[in-house]
Amino acid sequence: MGTATRRVRGRSPIAFRRSPYVVSYWSDGQLVVLNYATGASAEATPLALEILDSLKEWRTWDDLSATWPRNEHKLLRQLIDLMVKRTLVVRSTDASHAIERGLERWGTWNPVAALFHLATKDVQFASADVDQQAVSCEKARTEPVPASLKASAGGIPLPKPVTEGQLPSVLLERRTWRRFGDGPLALGNLSTLLQLTWGVHGWLEVPGVSRFALKTSPSGGARHSIEVYVFVRKVAGLRRGLYHYNPDTHCLAPLKRAGPRRVSDYLPGQPWYDDAGAVMLMTSVFERVQWRYPYPRAYRAIMAEAGHLCQTFCLVSTWLGLAPFCTMALADSRIERDLAIDGVSESVIYAAGVGIRPPGVTWAPLPGTDEVPRTTKPAHAHDDDPAPQRPSANRR
Repeated sequence: MGTATRRVRGRSPIAFRRSPYVVSYWSDGQLVVLNYATGASAEATPLALEILDSLKEWRTWDDLSATWPRNEHKLLRQLIDLMVKRTLVVRSTDASHAIERGLERWGTWNPVAALFHLATKDVQFASADVDQQAVSCEKARTEPVPASLKASAGGIPLPKPVTEGQLPSVLLERRTWRRFGDGPLALGNLSTLLQLTWGVHGWLEVPGVSRFALKTSPSGGARHSIEVYVFVRKVAGLRRGLYHYNPDTHCLAPLKRAGPRRVSDYLPGQPWYDDAGAVMLMTSVFERVQWRYPYPRAYRAIMAEAGHLCQTFCLVSTWLGLAPFCTMALADSRIERDLAIDGVSESVIYAAGVGIRPPGVTWAPLPGTDEVPRTTKPAHAHDDDPAPQRPSANRR
């Protein structure tokens, strides 16, 4: 007997229902159905969609088959068996998947935000062995690079901006580093980076509601959903491993797992970051935002918040004379497993790292070369303006 006709002796007959996390779409002319919670998909037909639509509520086999001609019952059983196997249909006797239980708390963020969140995890990134510059040059021959900005004719000239002072200097000096010195990162520098980027600088008390953290970067609705974990590779005074940063007490709590052997195990295809001193793994605790904003657009606010924090991190690193970088090319599931988070109620979304600057290199924009690329002045520059600034020697 097929799955669809089984009964549990002495109990109610098995019922079937469409998974609440099923979506359908066209891909290369083929209709596809996907359970975005489990990642299982299958090519579909209008008949399959008709069956899925009929299973919006729990239905027994007898109830479902009663509307079908008897000579088509075998086909119906086969289709339901296949849908159960692909997790598109669930049985009343099945235990729910952990991810599905987590998605129940996403509420009205389903399916739009949840689909994007889960469908963009664990991407297969290009290998570091591939010459990306050569690939880009080849693509540019047949497909020109899109314009870097939207040019408008004319306009009202603005006064010369103020670029002197420490803040403009740090802003103009910020670059992404892909090479690092051999020495360890000073514990004091790590402490400063964590406190000025993610630390709580005060609490705003709202009677009858809650208290809200005050930090150096903005967060939609002051929800501050971002947590940060530190993968310590080479920091003076700290054992190599994974830590969680408490932004209120300004303490690092060691985690059980030690972390990977190489940084690139967390940042696939990017071996040039293997010599960094520490990597900050940013996660989001989604319910903090979901509580305030029930619409899926709020997922964008989390991405923006992570970007605010990352820029703050890169500027503080530059101010300290260090070599920062950031990346969204992540081994999502491996990181989440090591951090002991489920990837649904809390998930990794961004990484930023830092090391000491290597001697004799003013900037390391590309891996495998000491050559600093040629830079030119923007159109608004005056003749007496200096060339675009490159990172200087350590400030502190």
